[in-house]
Amino acid sequence: MPTPREIAAAAQRETPLPNVPQDIDTLLTSAAAFLVVSIKDGPENVAAVQATLGDVANLVKAVAFRDLTAQVSCSAAVGSRVWDEVMAPAITPGAVPAELKPFTEIKGSKHTAISTPGDLLFHIRANRPDLVFELEKLIVDSLGSSVTVEDEVSGFRYFDDRDLLGFVDGTANPVGAHLTQASLVGPEDPEFAGGAYVVVQNYQHNLGAWNRLTVENQEAIVGHRKLDNVELPDAVEGQKSHKTLNTITLDGVEFDILRDNMPFGAPGEALYGTYFIGYTRYLWVLEKMLENMYLGDPPPLYDKILDFSTPTTGTTFFAPPASMLAALGD
Repeated sequence: MPTPREIAAAAQRETPLPNVPQDIDTLLTSAAAFLVVSIKDGPENVAAVQATLGDVANLVKAVAFRDLTAQVSCSAAVGSRVWDEVMAPAITPGAVPAELKPFTEIKGSKHTAISTPGDLLFHIRANRPDLVFELEKLIVDSLGSSVTVEDEVSGFRYFDDRDLLGFVDGTANPVGAHLTQASLVGPEDPEFAGGAYVVVQNYQHNLGAWNRLTVENQEAIVGHRKLDNVELPDAVEGQKSHKTLNTITLDGVEFDILRDNMPFGAPGEALYGTYFIGYTRYLWVLEKMLENMYLGDPPPLYDKILDFSTPTTGTTFFAPPASMLAALGD
């Protein structure tokens, strides 16, 4: 793996990606669905999945024409368990993204980032929930009985881009050219350039306990002021905030990821959550963030937001370039 300094230097001279990426870096939308499924055994089920993945772009077009301003998109990703079998028609025999592997459980002194099943992820986005619903329906109909649903969440944008804890979410996302450099694989893994590693976690919140904290205590945990989202100074030692623990710097180079988290919930069931999704060029960056949160930096000073937010899933995927997915339908 190249050093951080080599990566930073290379980013300044990178050429356009050889593969067409999926719409990973689309603008944030007001609605989304997250669908995680596992493929049933049998070649007929793999064939059905390949046909669906190869047709995703056409399904998006079929829904998007209803409202060209709604920013309809779908990013599809594949897990390590089925990578070889599903992607075989579109890749060099035996080729695998360099860092692709199952989600690794992280067991801290108090909290655990669990690992849960999932072979495929469909991240569906639009500014209209009815179009999100319609696109998910078409994808599920296409998959038919070839898969088992592991997790399905419909998310919404809450107030001024806040999570259900009341804080603005996603302000740490890279912008401009740095967004591509942070989220899409580059020439370090040429066959999969234009793809991205994806990690998802379904977090459920204890809002009652959270809301009993003072605003000052909440701000110290998150690392931002609640009203205006101004960042608080990073702690040099001792307990660090969520923001600081998720800032990854190596040899003076800061590494970012692209987040598109969504609140979700069912008040009648006292269900309040955040669906975390992170796209990254380097899986190790996102893994380091999670290690900091659950193990602490330094251990055992874990991320105190975990006292109020419990992960119920944890799965890793790779989102191939759009051109690679299209080849599955040829």
